[in-house]
Amino acid sequence: MVLNYIWVAFFLIAFVVGILKLIFFGDTTVFPDMMGSTFEMAKLGFELSLGLTGVMTLWLGLMKVGENGGVVGIMSKAVGPLFRKFFPDIPKDHPATGSILMNLAANMLGLDNAATPLGLKAMNQLQELNSNKDTATNSMIMFLVLNASGLTLIPVSIMVYRTQLGAADPSDIFIPILLATFFSTMAGIISVSIYQKINLFNRVVLAYLGGFSLLIGSIIWYFSIISAGQINTISSVAGNLIIFTIIISFISLALYRKINVYESFIDGAKEGFGISIKIIPYLIAILVAIGVFRASGAMDFLINSIGQGFSWLGVNTDFVPALPTAFMKPLSGSGARGMMVDTMNTFGADSFAGRLACVFQGATDTTFYILAVYFGSVGIKKTRYALTCGLIADLAGVIAAVFVAYLFFH
Repeated sequence: MVLNYIWVAFFLIAFVVGILKLIFFGDTTVFPDMMGSTFEMAKLGFELSLGLTGVMTLWLGLMKVGENGGVVGIMSKAVGPLFRKFFPDIPKDHPATGSILMNLAANMLGLDNAATPLGLKAMNQLQELNSNKDTATNSMIMFLVLNASGLTLIPVSIMVYRTQLGAADPSDIFIPILLATFFSTMAGIISVSIYQKINLFNRVVLAYLGGFSLLIGSIIWYFSIISAGQINTISSVAGNLIIFTIIISFISLALYRKINVYESFIDGAKEGFGISIKIIPYLIAILVAIGVFRASGAMDFLINSIGQGFSWLGVNTDFVPALPTAFMKPLSGSGARGMMVDTMNTFGADSFAGRLACVFQGATDTTFYILAVYFGSVGIKKTRYALTCGLIADLAGVIAAVFVAYLFFH
C-alpha cells in the first residue's frame, strides 16, 4: 500500500512540476523528456531483470547447497546462547526459538525465500505464548527489530545489480555493507534492550557483542590508518576471498554430509530463474516512476535542496545524491532498489553516490513492510515501541553507511 502511494505521488509531482516549468519558464522540452524517460527506463528495467537471470540462478543455486548442507543450522547453534538472553520470555526448548534462529540465519545468508516462511512460523509460535492477542510481546518486538535491522552477510542482489551496471568490482561494497549493517543491528538491539531492561552487561551478551564490536572496531581502525589505494586493494581482495571461501565452505559441508551438491544447486538455480522473471514488472514500474520524477526536475530540486542545507552547515555534500535510497528503504524494498539502480545509472556504478546507494540498500531493511506483514499475520494491532526501535536501527545504519563510504570510497 505504501509503495502504491509513492508510485502515484512520483507521477503526480512530476506532472505538476512539468506544468510549472512549461508555464513559468517556457521549458518546452520537459514533457518530451519525461515521455522519453518512460521508454528508456522501461528498457533499462527489462535489460537488468533479464541480466539478473544468470547471476541469480548461480547464487541461489549455491545458497541452496549451503542450506541443504546445514549451514543455517550451524549458524543457529552458534548464536543460540546469545538469543536465549534476548528472548527470556520464551520457555526453554520451545519451537519458537528454533524458528527465530533459523529465520535470522537465513536472512544473514540472503535466503529470502526460506527466511520469510520461517519468520511467519516464528511469529505464529510467539503468538501462542501471547496472553494479550492484539498486543505485541517483548519477544515479538525484539524479533521484528532484528529483522528490520537488515543484518546480511552476503548482499547477493546488490552485487548482481552492480555487475549489470558495469561496476569494475561488484563486490567492493561487501565489507562496507557488513560494517554498516552491524551498526544498524547493534542500535536495534540496544534500543529494544533499554525498553525491555535486558542486561547487556551479562557475561554471555558481553562476550558476543563485545567480540563482534571489537572485530568491527579493529577493521575500521585498520582501514583508517592505511592509504586510499591500499583500502581499495585490500577491501577488494578480502571481500572476494571471503565470499569465495563461503562458497567453498557450502560445497565442502554438503559433501561431508553426503548431500547431492549438483542436484541441490539445480533446485536452487530453478528458484533463481523464477525470481528474476517475476521481478520484471516490479522493477520496470518503479524505474519508470523514478525516471519521470527525475526527468521533470523534481528529483534534482529535492537533492539540491537537501544539499544546500548540508552545505550551509559546512558538511561535504557528496553523499546527498544517494539519499533517496536511504529515504525509501524503510518504506519499500522494491522502491529502494529502484532508487539504487537509478543512482548507479545516473552517476555510475563506481561513483561515490552509486556505491553509497548500494551500502544504504544493504545496511537496513524495509521496516514498515516487515512490521505490517509479520504483525498482520497474527493480528497484532498494538505494536508498542517496535516501530520506534526499528527506525532507530534504520537511522544508525544510514549514518554508519555514510561514514563507512567516506572511509572506503572517498
